[in-house]
Amino acid sequence: MKNYAVLTGDIINFTQLNNDNRQSLIEETERLLKLWVKDPKDAGVFRGDSYQLIFDDADNALKRGVQLICWFKRHSGYKNELKLSTRISIGVGKIAYKGNSVLDSDGEAFHLSGRSFDKMKSDELLTIKTANEKINEQIAIILIFINQIINQWTSSQAEVIYLYEEGYTQQKMADQLGIMQGAVNSRLKAAKWKEVEQGINYIAKLITLP
Repeated sequence: MKNYAVLTGDIINFTQLNNDNRQSLIEETERLLKLWVKDPKDAGVFRGDSYQLIFDDADNALKRGVQLICWFKRHSGYKNELKLSTRISIGVGKIAYKGNSVLDSDGEAFHLSGRSFDKMKSDELLTIKTANEKINEQIAIILIFINQIINQWTSSQAEVIYLYEEGYTQQKMADQLGIMQGAVNSRLKAAKWKEVEQGINYIAKLITLP
């Protein structure tokens, strides 16, 4: 049976946005999530500030997880309100069945994602769990350092990392953001993106789905 990656997350400080801004952010986020999956029913928002997605590719799940952290961080100061962020738990395993939506589906990957999410500490933005405890131990050590770094990302740093993960060159990022290419490079260096990317790529190799 094929393995999948289930991503579960919620939005930090979401309830401190006013009603209009909460609705706007959720609508934008849900549109984005559904663009990322093969079938729109494989992505959904629930309880207002939580979301879940199914991926059949580990690399893509990790990439999108990083982008979601950036997506909310780049909305920091959203409508002049509180800083936003997100917590994400990725579970890698089997899926017993898919329902009419991701929220109606069930299986090992959902359980790993959900249980890990429930145990997340306040300083963790990203956790990843598989059915292999030896692999989980390696991932956990790497994520200690990755979480320390990404917790410090500013909205401007998150902005360029989001675009980098979309495949933009530094010059294309600069053109889109209306800044110099050197400023893009400085933001990536300040965010220690090279180090984070190496860690994420190593984790992707550990959990590559068959």
